[in-house]
Amino acid sequence: MLAALLLLGGGALVAVGAYGRSLDGNLARTDAFAGLPESARPTQSVTGAMNVLLLGSDSRDPDKTADSRTDTIMLLHLDADHQKAEVISIPRDTWVHVPRSADGRHGDTMAKINSAYAWGGTPLTVQTVEGFTGVHVDHVALVDFAGFAQVVDALGGVDLKIEKTITSIHAPHRTFEKGTRHLNGAEALDYVRQRYQFSDGDFSRERHQREFLQALLDRAAGIGTLSNPVKLNAFLQAVTKSVTVDEDFDLVNVALELRDLRSDDLTFLGSPSAGTGMKSGQSVVLPDSAKAKALYQAVADDTVQQYLTETATPSPTGGATQH
Repeated sequence: MLAALLLLGGGALVAVGAYGRSLDGNLARTDAFAGLPESARPTQSVTGAMNVLLLGSDSRDPDKTADSRTDTIMLLHLDADHQKAEVISIPRDTWVHVPRSADGRHGDTMAKINSAYAWGGTPLTVQTVEGFTGVHVDHVALVDFAGFAQVVDALGGVDLKIEKTITSIHAPHRTFEKGTRHLNGAEALDYVRQRYQFSDGDFSRERHQREFLQALLDRAAGIGTLSNPVKLNAFLQAVTKSVTVDEDFDLVNVALELRDLRSDDLTFLGSPSAGTGMKSGQSVVLPDSAKAKALYQAVADDTVQQYLTETATPSPTGGATQH
C-alpha cells in the first residue's frame, strides 16, 4: 500500500524537497528492529536492491498489539536496477516458526505467521518473516486500515471486480454484487477483508488485496493525480497520515529510488503454498517449502524477474501468480 505512494508520488516528492520533508514528518515511527542482532539476520540484499515489509493492521499504534494481528503481510522487493519491483503477499494464516518474544512469554513455536505481531509487535514480525523467507528486511511500513480508507476516498473511490455476490460478515453487512463495482474507501476495505464466503478462504482475501492495490495504482494514474497538485496533495497527505515506518525510513530518499517505476513495472505474487491443513486444531496455510525457497532465494539474489520467466504459472493456491 505504501508502494502506491512511492510509485505514484515519488517524482513529486523528489522535485519538491521541502514538501517531501513535510510529508515525511507526517509518518509515525517505530523501532521496527529493536533487539534484533544484525549477526543473526539474513545478509543484506544485493547493492541497490531494497526489501520493504508491508503490514496491514487495524491499529496504527505498533505498541498496542495484545489484541491485534496483522491482516496483511507483504514483501516489496525493488530490483537493483530500479526497473522492476515485486510485491509478494504472505497469507496471515501461514504456518511458520515464530521465535521467542522479547518478554519470553510467547513464541519459539510453530504458529500462524500473524501471531508474531500479537506476541512481539513489529520486531518479532520482522524476525519471523526473515526466518521464514531468508530475506533481509531493509524497511518496514505498517498501514492503518481505517486510515487508508481515506486514501481511497481522496482518489474518488476505486473500481474492483467482485467475483461473486456476497454479504459482508462485518457491520453494516454490505452486499457486494458480482461484477465490476465502483467502491469508496470503507466499501473497498470491507470487501478485501472477506474470506469465509469463498471456497479458498484466505487465498481469496490475499488475491483481492493484490487486486485492490493494482486498482488503487491504476485509479491514481488514470485520473491525473500526478498532474493535479490538489489531488496529489490530498492523496499524499492521506497516505502518510495512515502509515507508520521504521526509524531510518526516509520518504524522499526511498521515493528517489522508485521515481522511475510505474504500476506496469510492479508484479504481484503470492507466497507459494501447498494449500490448507489443520495444525493444533487450527485451519492454517501450509507453505510449499521447495517453491517458497526458490522464490525467496530469487528475492535475496535479486533475480526475481529471471525466476518468473523460468516458472510456469501455478494453480491458484500455488503462489507465484502474476497480476
